Amino acid sequence: MSKSMYHYIAEAWKNLDEQPMKELMRERYIEWRRQPSVVKVENPTRLDRARAIGYKAKQGFVIARVRVRKGGMRKPRPNSGRRPKRMGVYGYAPAKSIQLIAEERAARKFPNLEVLGSYFVGDDGLYKYYEVILVDPHHPAIKSDPDINWITHPSQRGRVFRGKTFAGRKMRGLIGNRGVRGTHNWKWKKKAKEREEKRRHEASRGSRLIIPKEKAEDLGIEK
Repeated sequence: MSKSMYHYIAEAWKNLDEQPMKELMRERYIEWRRQPSVVKVENPTRLDRARAIGYKAKQGFVIARVRVRKGGMRKPRPNSGRRPKRMGVYGYAPAKSIQLIAEERAARKFPNLEVLGSYFVGDDGLYKYYEVILVDPHHPAIKSDPDINWITHPSQRGRVFRGKTFAGRKMRGLIGNRGVRGTHNWKWKKKAKEREEKRRHEASRGSRLIIPKEKAEDLGIEK
């Protein structure tokens, strides 16, 4: 079976250290570092990732490339005396991922647009580069598209700042936890099972006291 164009694009991005991608990315990094930290671009650099997130080459979609510094949080070294253990210089990292920081910066740059998602496009010695897909929720082409018009709902306003994108959900522990308790999917299955078995915790909102069938018969209560 013949493979699609997107397959070959994805395969090329898996091997950035091999020719000709290595030379191409080197030229891009030199150009990108000279540009501002948030730049609007005409076409996505990784078409396969952009289409997987939901990008369409139509009006209402905007691509922005964001540059974010690499590494953890910088903290000045104290001048007064401390044990090296208490210097507090090493081991500080933001709770947000660099990808989520890039999405928030793009959202602040374009306040009339909503962030749909983002993907990695490269990193050099100082920076990481992400391309963020933004959507105009007020554009007629977006409102009339059944695949994307969900983003026009008022509940999606400021979604990136509430952790609703993929990077935000991953930071919140809702993705990639190997099925650990507390993930969104696990909680949903637990609640569905409780509703099925008609057992809810008495402290939960809207709960009712569940009396065993035998005890209900003794009390004369119909179940």
